[in-house]
Amino acid sequence: MEYDEFGFLAENASEYGLPFDTPPAVARIEVSLPDGRALRGIQWGTTTPEAVLIHGGAQNAHTWDTVALAYGRPLLALDLPGHGHSDWRPDQAYTMASNADDLAFALRARSLGPLPIVGMSMGGLTALALLERHPDLVGRLMLVDVTPGVDGEKAEPIIAFVNGPESFASFDEILARTIAHNPTRSESSLRRGVMHNARQRSDGRWVWRYDRLRYEGADHGHVPDYGGLWTALDTARVPIWLARGARSGVVTDDDVAELLARVPSARVDVFENAGHSIQGDAPLEFAAHLATFVDALP
Repeated sequence: MEYDEFGFLAENASEYGLPFDTPPAVARIEVSLPDGRALRGIQWGTTTPEAVLIHGGAQNAHTWDTVALAYGRPLLALDLPGHGHSDWRPDQAYTMASNADDLAFALRARSLGPLPIVGMSMGGLTALALLERHPDLVGRLMLVDVTPGVDGEKAEPIIAFVNGPESFASFDEILARTIAHNPTRSESSLRRGVMHNARQRSDGRWVWRYDRLRYEGADHGHVPDYGGLWTALDTARVPIWLARGARSGVVTDDDVAELLARVPSARVDVFENAGHSIQGDAPLEFAAHLATFVDALP
């Protein structure tokens, strides 16, 4: 099955009623990391990006495609290590700290920062580690449906999906599993998502494009305690926003209370028609929210 990663953008635009008279300026970028791995991403526009977008675990930079099309201004969407087109770690040590260090190297290599950082799920935890370890790169921070209070119980539906079969006999089979996990999303959007997030092996079977994650040395599927990342918020000197999906259980009222206790100035917005993947469930609303976030005064 042929794959042209930017060949789906017209379909993205059509599904959400966005103009597509002229294809957008969009291109792959690559940064060589000190250990020889490559971190890759998607650059939207030809000038300095207005924000950096970091996807969630088992996702990739294309999760932001419709958001970027609707936003219509320069952005940089990165593939986390072991995801999308970025290289896998031989040791599978995908810690939030190591992710943050890789992203920091890439941003500095491209002379970027401080910039608004938007991190969804694992990307949000990585963004918190970036704020803690490389605060000079973070101009403001938006967490998308995640806090350091996430645990195995809150993330159970996501874990169940990621812990599914390692390979599939056909594209239709991997798509069917994805549709079952995302009953509120259109089949066309999920088909695009699978095309971006899966590949066909030489034996004909389909596998996910991301590494079968090993979170911080824990057993596959286990969610470690990320509570230590709360301290990144204690010393934050930048605006903090939280976007929460009303149909998601990943962020609880207690998590919001903890966030506001540590950062009383934090802004919390609820997307009523979205689950955990706000950018996928409500991309137009999220694009407008992103513009407000980027343009907000300090």
